[in-house]
Amino acid sequence: MATVPDERKAPAVDCLPIDTELIAGSTDAALKMELSTSTREDINARTTVIIEQLGLLLGGELGADEDPAVRGLCREADRLLTLSERPTKETPAFSAFFFMRDVAGLTRRLLWVYTEENGHAP
Repeated sequence: MATVPDERKAPAVDCLPIDTELIAGSTDAALKMELSTSTREDINARTTVIIEQLGLLLGGELGADEDPAVRGLCREADRLLTLSERPTKETPAFSAFFFMRDVAGLTRRLLWVYTEENGHAP
């Protein structure tokens, strides 16, 4: 007779800690990229990864209820994540590059907030 594992012992996916080292590495890599040596494909790929990571941070505990500065960062993140703000295929590469840097910089600031709030050092 097969046994079914006790589901209460497994943590829920949304309760797992955010991989702060991975986010720190991704944002570092994006901020070290240079426009003159980056292809549009590289910029798009890096932007996609960082947008996903920004979304993870926004879903974590940031203390925005208590801190107006953090609420401001979250509002800025919401603005950047709006589809109408994102680069399209027609957007020039330099504009896509600077959008990627904006997202990476904001993700980095929210990563710092997350680590301060949750005690997970990158």
